[in-house]
Amino acid sequence: MTDRAKSTIWLVDVQTGEQMQIAGNDGDAFSPRWSPNGKRLAYASTEGGSPQIWVRWVDRGQSVRLTGLPTAPSSLTWSPDSASIAYTMMVKDEELKLGTAPPSQPKGAEWAKPLEYYDLLTYRADGQGYLQSGFEKIFVISANGGAPRQLTFGPYHDGGPLSWSNDGASLYFTANRKTDWQTDSVESEVWAIKLSSGSLSQLTDRNGPDSNALVSPDGSQIAYLGFDDAMRAYEKTELYIMNRDGSGRRSLTGNWDYSVDQMIWDSDSRGIYIQFDDKGETKVSRISLDGSTREIVSGLSGGGMDRPYTGGSFSVSNNDVIAFTGGSATSPAELKLMSGGKMRTLTDLNRTMREVKILGQVQRISTRSSFDGKAIDGWVTLPPGYIKGSKVPLILEIHGGPFAAYGPHFATDNQLYAAAGYAVLSANPRGSTSYGEDFANGIDKAYPGNDYFDLMSIVDRAIELGIADPDMLFVTGGSGGGVLTTWIVGKTKRFKAAAAQKPVINWITQTLTADGAPVFGRYWVGAQPWEAPEKFWAQSPISLVGNIETPTLVVVGSEDYRTPVSESEQLYTALKLRGVPTMLIKVPGASHGGIAARPSQAAAKTSAILAWFDRYKTGWSSPIAP
Repeated sequence: MTDRAKSTIWLVDVQTGEQMQIAGNDGDAFSPRWSPNGKRLAYASTEGGSPQIWVRWVDRGQSVRLTGLPTAPSSLTWSPDSASIAYTMMVKDEELKLGTAPPSQPKGAEWAKPLEYYDLLTYRADGQGYLQSGFEKIFVISANGGAPRQLTFGPYHDGGPLSWSNDGASLYFTANRKTDWQTDSVESEVWAIKLSSGSLSQLTDRNGPDSNALVSPDGSQIAYLGFDDAMRAYEKTELYIMNRDGSGRRSLTGNWDYSVDQMIWDSDSRGIYIQFDDKGETKVSRISLDGSTREIVSGLSGGGMDRPYTGGSFSVSNNDVIAFTGGSATSPAELKLMSGGKMRTLTDLNRTMREVKILGQVQRISTRSSFDGKAIDGWVTLPPGYIKGSKVPLILEIHGGPFAAYGPHFATDNQLYAAAGYAVLSANPRGSTSYGEDFANGIDKAYPGNDYFDLMSIVDRAIELGIADPDMLFVTGGSGGGVLTTWIVGKTKRFKAAAAQKPVINWITQTLTADGAPVFGRYWVGAQPWEAPEKFWAQSPISLVGNIETPTLVVVGSEDYRTPVSESEQLYTALKLRGVPTMLIKVPGASHGGIAARPSQAAAKTSAILAWFDRYKTGWSSPIAP
C-alpha cells in the first residue's frame, strides 16, 4: 500500500528456526547491535518520527527509546561492559549567510523562499539531496538513557565504524583531519580518542585510506582496511593489523589478489574472517595472522535484487558458527548457518515465489577477448522452458560501477526479460572486480575503451553456443553499464535497440556536476577538464553520437546526483537532433542508487525497456545520410 521497502528486525532461533519480529512494527528499524553480555539489543528506528536509538531487553521483550536526537545516528557500538553506546551523528553548522536579508515579512504576505547558500565542494550527494553545512561527530550515551556526550569537535568528519578498546577507555574511528579533506575524498586515517580527556592520537599516516578499525577480542591488536593511493582508478582493499599504539603495521593480504569487503575477528584473536569476491562469487575465508587462508563459506548473495551483483553479509559467533545471507541465480538470499562444516538454511522467505513462478535457468559461459585474449566470464539467463539449440533474442545487460561484478545471483530484471522470451547475458568485462587488481585496472585512464571488445566477444560466444539469434541483439545497462551501452551503439550497428540507463555521456560535465568531483577527473581520466579537454572528449560517449543509428531509450532518476540528469538529457537531445528514435524516461523522486527502490517504478521501468525492444525487433529505416 505504501509502495516502498520497509526495514524490520527479526530474531531467529538457530536451533528451531523459529522467527519473531522484534522491531519495525511502526516505522523502519535497522542497524541492530547485540550488547557484549547478550542481554540487550541496540538499534535505530524511525518509530515515532525521526531516526533514534532504541534498546530492547531481550529476555523481557521490552524496548525503549534512548534518544531524542536532531539528526540520524549511525555506527552504533556497545562498550565492552555493556554500559554505554557510542555512535556518530551529523552536527549542523550555523546557516550560511551573505549580505543582509530584506526587512521582516509583513503579516499575511507571501514572499518567495529565502536564498540558498552553499560553500562545500560536494554540496549535494546522491540519495541525500542538497547537503546542509555540518560535520559528523562521535557521541557516547549511557545504555540506560540520559544526555549524550559529544567526544570529537572541529571542522572535520569523524566517522565509523567505531571500535572500543577492551578497557573501555578509548574509541577508534576513521577521519581525514587534513585541511584539504574536501578535494582529497579518498584519504583517511585511523584515530583513537580517550574518553576521559578527549585527547586524540593518529595511528596511521600513509597516503591512502585507512578505515574500519576493529580491536581484537584480547585487546592487543587492531585490524583495519586500506591501500596505498597510487592515483589509479582502482585499488584492491587490503587487510592490515597493528598494535594498539599504531606500531607494527603490516598487511595480511599483500600477496592476495582479492579485495577485502568485510572483516570479523575470530574469538581466539589468532585469525580474522573476511568477505571477498572471487570471479563473480562472494565468499568468506579465515586468514591467520601469518597470512595463511582457509575458505569457510561460498555462495553468499544479497548484493541487490534487480540485477545479479555480488554481495551479501555474514556474522560469526564466539564459537565460530557463521550466519550469512546466501542464495543462487534462481533464488533470492535466505538466512543460512554454517557450523562444523555443515550448512543449514534457517529461513524460507521466498517460498511463495518459488511455488507459483517458473524461473529461467542460468548458465555460465566464458570466452577470450578479441582485443588481447583475456578470459571473460558471463552468465546467461535463459527463457523459462528454453529448448537447447534454439536461438532466441539476446539482451546484453551490462553492470555499473564500473568497478563491480555480476555473478550467479538472483535478479528480478533478468528473470522478467527472460519471461518475455529473451536470453539475458550478464558479463564481467575488464574493469570488473573479483578478477584481480590488474584486470580491474585494465580501464584505468581508459574508460570506456577496450572493455567494448570484451563485451562483443562474449556476445559472439553466446551466438556460437546457439543461444543468441545474431539478428536479434539488444543492449542495456545502468550507470557504468549506461556508459558502455552508449559507447557500444556509437561503435557498432549490430544491436536492434538499446536502453541507456543513467549514463555518463560527457566526462567534462560529469566531473563538474556529479557528487564525485574529487575522483572522476584525477583518478578516472588523469587530469582536470581544463588541463586536458581533448582526453575528456576522447573518453566521452558524446564523441560517438554522430555514429549512432540504433534506437536508444534513455532512463534516469529525476534526483540522480551521481550521474546527473543532465547527462541523460544531453544524450536524449543529441539523438533527437540527429533523428535517431529515442525517448526520455525520468523516474520521479529516484536517486542514482534508488532508481529501483519503489516497486511500482521498478516494474514500470523494466516493462518500458521490454516494450522499447519489442518495438524495434524488426528494425527501422534510418533516413540519416552516411
